[in-house]
Amino acid sequence: MTDAAQQPRTNRAYWTVEPGRGELRTAPLPAPGPDEVLVRALRSGISRGTERLVHRGLVPARVHERMRAPFQEGTFPGPVKYGYLSVGVVEQGPQPLVGRRVFVLHPHQDRYVVPAADVTPVPDGVPSDRAVLAGPVETAVNALWEAAPRFRDRVAVVGAGMIGACTAALLARFPLARLQLVDPQPSRAGLARALGVEHVRPEDAAGECDVVVHASSTAAGLARGLELLGDEGELIEMSWYGDEDPAVPLGADFHARRLQIRASQVGVVAPARRARRTPADRRAAALDALRDPRFDALLTGSSPFEELPATMARLAGDAPEALCHVVRYD
Repeated sequence: MTDAAQQPRTNRAYWTVEPGRGELRTAPLPAPGPDEVLVRALRSGISRGTERLVHRGLVPARVHERMRAPFQEGTFPGPVKYGYLSVGVVEQGPQPLVGRRVFVLHPHQDRYVVPAADVTPVPDGVPSDRAVLAGPVETAVNALWEAAPRFRDRVAVVGAGMIGACTAALLARFPLARLQLVDPQPSRAGLARALGVEHVRPEDAAGECDVVVHASSTAAGLARGLELLGDEGELIEMSWYGDEDPAVPLGADFHARRLQIRASQVGVVAPARRARRTPADRRAAALDALRDPRFDALLTGSSPFEELPATMARLAGDAPEALCHVVRYD
């Protein structure tokens, strides 16, 4: 435990100051209250899909409030302190937590004070780099609670970005008749092999699916996902489109085949489990799933915290291979 007299008086955090530009800012660090913890960051993760939209100022005004991260400061399009994948060690707080590694839905910041109820201990078998994936894995857990795949189902995950890959990794544990990870990039074949699933290009994907999980954030992916469904099949929509409004192909045989589209969003626990699971339960389940080393395939790079402004600019540009980039605070 850090002595109160020796507690750091400031913190540094990453801010998007305007579309396309970020910087590290220094601010006072408050002393933790009786039900709070002081966390020293070890790692944070850049969720490229969402944070790319934030960096480029593309969060639509109509969803500014809905898109707020739990400990966000500022407002879109900026200046705003945004992010939600942080792993650190508790330096001050309730004794059972002191010295523990924890996951927190916090922006990129070297030290921060949050309520003790908002931290989730990281299991001993989960490395800190991998633990930053708790956010997207929790999103995937929620989607599977929505989709409820059944024994010997035929399932396709369309889109092999971070969310789609996490969902496919969890589905690989299910006793399915068929599981395909559908993505047009040939390079995703290596990721699929590491996750233990089959990679196929959209034109080669098998149809008659019972469930399709769509996570490509493209209108073409959504259309192909609907084509892959069998009669009365269901598509779970996980994509976030930012300021785009994709066309949804509801003509042709959509009604005749009684297809369904259902949204999944991590802001609330899926209705099928809401009466018996809390968000904390869901996050703990995600961290437990991360004992599986296959998830390391989603970690596609790392860099020091001091380089974060340049790193964010690079990832917000043309970096199609990037999934989760790890920020190091050591």
